[in-house]
Amino acid sequence: MKFVWPPALLLLLVVPALVAGYLALLRLRGRRVAELAAKGFVASPSTQRLRRLRHVPYILFVLGLTVMIVGAARPRTKITVPRREGTVILAFDVSNSMRAKDLKPSRMEAAKEAARAFVAEQPSSIRIGVVAFSDGAVLTQQPTTDRRAVLQAIRRLTPGGGTSLGQGMYASLQAIAGKSLKPMLPAAPGPRSTDTASPDTVPSGSANPDDVAPGSIDSVDIGYFGSGAIVLLSDGENTDELDPMAVAKLASTAGVKIYPVGVGSSEETVVELNGFQFATSLDEAALQGISDITDGTYFRAESAASLSSIYRSIDLEWRRESEFTEITALVAAAGAALLTIGAALSLLWIGRLV
Repeated sequence: MKFVWPPALLLLLVVPALVAGYLALLRLRGRRVAELAAKGFVASPSTQRLRRLRHVPYILFVLGLTVMIVGAARPRTKITVPRREGTVILAFDVSNSMRAKDLKPSRMEAAKEAARAFVAEQPSSIRIGVVAFSDGAVLTQQPTTDRRAVLQAIRRLTPGGGTSLGQGMYASLQAIAGKSLKPMLPAAPGPRSTDTASPDTVPSGSANPDDVAPGSIDSVDIGYFGSGAIVLLSDGENTDELDPMAVAKLASTAGVKIYPVGVGSSEETVVELNGFQFATSLDEAALQGISDITDGTYFRAESAASLSSIYRSIDLEWRRESEFTEITALVAAAGAALLTIGAALSLLWIGRLV
């Protein structure tokens, strides 16, 4: 047990003084009884029984006062409580195509705004993490209930590099599972788009695309995490060889739903970067396919307000957690109860409070 205000415990020094005073009073009464007995006055059996019972109210008074003093120190103790919680990972596409301005002021800022609105609507039982992906992927914020930390992680995101939807989802699954997932997933060959025209690199600390080597998807050991979900904010233009549909299947087997948020316009938009130009457009078919595989829901960034309902579809799990909880009210109530019982018994047996 810990105390918020330990100095209050010094008042416990009063308790021994009260006990000593009461014992002195009993000795004084004992001498008076002995003097009366010497003169031939003997107490009746009922009076003797009452004399023994009269100690009970005082004992309750002392115990009640002791408990009230402990309560004044504001005690805290570890209490194991059941809690329902889930985990949502905000997977941000931070590739160069997110610089496009077909959404104002840009795709990147539109995605951030959608994410901030989502964070604001989530209950405290939902832990939120942030993953940034371009050529690689990095967990920029561990799943937490600290909304301020999540919003700061979102604010720091900047675009650069290509787009690996697969690695973004894969890193998100690792964050939900809380462990490194190996062996890696199978790759699907495909051309890389001009989205990588910029020499800008992937986010600091991100995984290299070569880290994800071909392998059997059946050999990936992840477990089941029905209390997890991924909100995938992207334009859907994959430029990496890692097949996002294979990762979506892995998420589905793990019970993790993916909710893609399409950011951008389906019409081509030209982005200029470091003297290069490349065309980009929203690939809704890819994002819709990911949501279908995982039994999630596809959203457009313009309708991001509806993201607030995602937590209702998460299969929240019960966990037992030990945490320090202040129990001042309970201790004070116990002390007051002892004092009240002591007063009632004193009035009943003796006819006065003390």
